Amino acid sequence: MGIPFAIKDNIDLAGIPTTAGCEIFAYTPKKSSQVVQQLIDAGAIPVGKTNLDQFATGLNGTRSPYGACHNAFNYDYISGGSSSGSAVAVALGLASFSLGTDTAGSGRIPACFNNLVGVKPSIGLLSATGMLPACRSLDCMTIFAYNTDDANIALGAAEGFDERDGYSRQNPFDNQARHYGLRTGPLKVGVIPAHQLKFFGDKSYEKAYLQTLALLKEQGFAFQEIDYAPFDEIAQLLYEGPWVSERYIATQPLIDENPDVIFPVVREIISPGRQTASNIIV
Repeated sequence: MGIPFAIKDNIDLAGIPTTAGCEIFAYTPKKSSQVVQQLIDAGAIPVGKTNLDQFATGLNGTRSPYGACHNAFNYDYISGGSSSGSAVAVALGLASFSLGTDTAGSGRIPACFNNLVGVKPSIGLLSATGMLPACRSLDCMTIFAYNTDDANIALGAAEGFDERDGYSRQNPFDNQARHYGLRTGPLKVGVIPAHQLKFFGDKSYEKAYLQTLALLKEQGFAFQEIDYAPFDEIAQLLYEGPWVSERYIATQPLIDENPDVIFPVVREIISPGRQTASNIIV
């Protein structure tokens, strides 16, 4: 019997509309994305498409005209986005695993918030053919699963070179699924220096973070402090810099000709990319 899986609604499944959370944008693909087709060929069964922050823009799971995806454990909490529906579908037992996408955390934050494993492969390991990107140069498909064993099996079935995808690449031998779980020896974890930590007044998050570090140390992990400032600077580019232009280009001509159909917060984020994109095109 096949394994049921769910698909974020910016990834193509043949014969089923891809909406990216915007009904007027919807189109019905004749072919599934390469990743979806490989999973089907391996015996997995697609059970449906899942809700998302519209055009994969957001990290909270509330930016959809179809309604917010609530946390699987507490209805009053957010699920995380933009792959909100894909995470909640697995957390609630509606699918054994699911596909999401990730630009800035959309394949990992919903996993964290719903007690799942979220795998974001490096770009090119999974084909992006048949995936509507938010930022083409950054996006990749991701996998949500209950545990790392399941995630590794799904990743092994989903990976594969695709000559149609300019970022696609072969997986090096020493990184393939057969090596899963075989690494031995001490592990080193990068941590943010105390003076760069920001919890924005949330004592619960701060406590959880410190408890996690203490647990890792207890289990023998070594810590290496890293300067987080460059990472923070790059993160700002996602919503305040050139990568906003990629989001804008992905939604053209809809945002130019019919901006009112785009979710208000999403429109507010994407619209500033118009000027930068125009400069680049000119």
